[in-house]
Amino acid sequence: MGEYFQPEIETMPREQLRARQLEDLKWSVKHAYDNIELYRERFDEAGASPDDIRTLEDLQRFPFVVKQDMRDAYPFGMFALGNEDVARIHASSGTTGQATVVGHSKRDLENWGDCFARGIAMVGGSAASTVQVSYGYGLFTGGLGAHSGAEAMGCTVIPTSSGNTKRQVQMMRDCKTDILACTPSYALLIADTAREMGYDPATDFAISAGIFGAEPCSENMRQEISEKLGIQYCDVYGLSEIMGPGVAMECRERGGLHIAEDQFYCEIVDPDTGEVLPDGEWGELVITTLTRECCPMIRYRTRDVTRIVSEPCPCGRTHRKIDRLRGRTDDMLIIRGVNVFPSQIEQVITAFPEIATQYQIVLSTKGPLDVIELQVETEPDYPIDEVRKLEDLKRRLQAELKSNLQVNVDVRIVEPKTIERSMGKAKRVIDLREKES
Repeated sequence: MGEYFQPEIETMPREQLRARQLEDLKWSVKHAYDNIELYRERFDEAGASPDDIRTLEDLQRFPFVVKQDMRDAYPFGMFALGNEDVARIHASSGTTGQATVVGHSKRDLENWGDCFARGIAMVGGSAASTVQVSYGYGLFTGGLGAHSGAEAMGCTVIPTSSGNTKRQVQMMRDCKTDILACTPSYALLIADTAREMGYDPATDFAISAGIFGAEPCSENMRQEISEKLGIQYCDVYGLSEIMGPGVAMECRERGGLHIAEDQFYCEIVDPDTGEVLPDGEWGELVITTLTRECCPMIRYRTRDVTRIVSEPCPCGRTHRKIDRLRGRTDDMLIIRGVNVFPSQIEQVITAFPEIATQYQIVLSTKGPLDVIELQVETEPDYPIDEVRKLEDLKRRLQAELKSNLQVNVDVRIVEPKTIERSMGKAKRVIDLREKES
C-alpha cells in the first residue's frame, strides 16, 4: 500500500482539506440539530443555527458539549440514528459516574478502522504485518478499535486482549508478532515478563513497532519501552465519546500526533473562558466530528491539555498535529494551591535509573493540609537492604520532585513487584481526601 495508507487524504493540500472540512461540518451540525434534542435546545438557546456555518471559524458561535451531557442522555439520547442503523455500541466504564454510551453506524466503523490503519502504516505496517492487540476488548474501545484498524490494513490479527501475560509473550514469540497494540504500562509489563522468561524481545522477537495509548506516558517511560522491546513507538490518541483510538496518530518524525482532519475538526480553547486560542498555544482540546452518523459530537470538550502543531511535517502528511498531552484539566491535582499533573511526577521518576517505572500517588490530609505520598519501586538489582543508599535515593528523589513541582512530596520506596501491575489503564492516583473529611 506504499508509504501512506490513504495518500489522497493524508497528503491533501491544506486549502482543499479545509474546503472538505467545511462541507462536512455543515452536514454534521445540521445532522446533529435535526436528530438530537439536546443540540436543538442548546443551539436555539445560543441563537445559533446550522445555516450560520459559512466558514470553519463560525463554529465558535456554537455551545460546547461535555461528558456530563452524555451521562444525562443515557442511554440513547445522543443517538441520531434508529436502532436499525446502529451497528455497534460501546460505553465508558462509568467508574466516576453514569456510563456514557456511544453508537456507531456501519460507515462510522469503517471510518474508524481507516483512521487506526493510518497509524499502522506510520510504523511501517502493511498487509503482511501481524498485529497483536493486547488492549482490552468489550465495551472499552481500545481492543476492537485496534482490531478493526488492523483488519482494514489487511494485517493478520492476534486478538489476545489483556491478561495472561506469559501467554502474551509466548504468542508474540511463536507467531512472530511485529506490531503490538496496548497501553504503555502493559507494554512495559510484557517486556519485563519476557525478560523474566529468559527472552530479550529486542533480539529474540520479530516485533518492530508498538501502538500505545489510553493512558499518559512520560518521555522516559516511552524510551524504556522502546529500548526493552527494540521497537518504534507510536502514540495513539482517542476517546470513546468521539470514536476511539485513531483520532490522532504519531508518525516516525514524532513531534506530535497527526489528527485525522478529514474526520475531525479540532480547536484549542482556554479552559477557563472557552475562548479559542491560536495554533501553538496550550489549552483544552475541543473536537467536532465531521462524518459521524450515529453520535455526532459538536464542540466536545475533551478536558485534555495540548496544543495544535501546524508546521509542515517532513513525512509529507498535511494534517495538523496535536502535541503530546500535558495532562487533563479534570485530573489536575491542586495541592496547597499548586497545580500538579501526575505526568509531571512520572517524568521525574523515570529520570532515576534505580527506580522502576511503576508508581502510585496517594493523596491524603494532615490537619488542614493536603499531603502527597509517592510510592515507588526500586529496580530488581538495586540493593534495597542497604539503608544508607536507600535513604540517599529517597532524599535525591524528594529534592528533584520539590524542584520540579514546587510542592513537598513524601516518598515511600518499596520492594520490586510490590505495586499492583495493570493490564489495562494503570490506576496511578488514589485520593483519600474525601474519605478522610
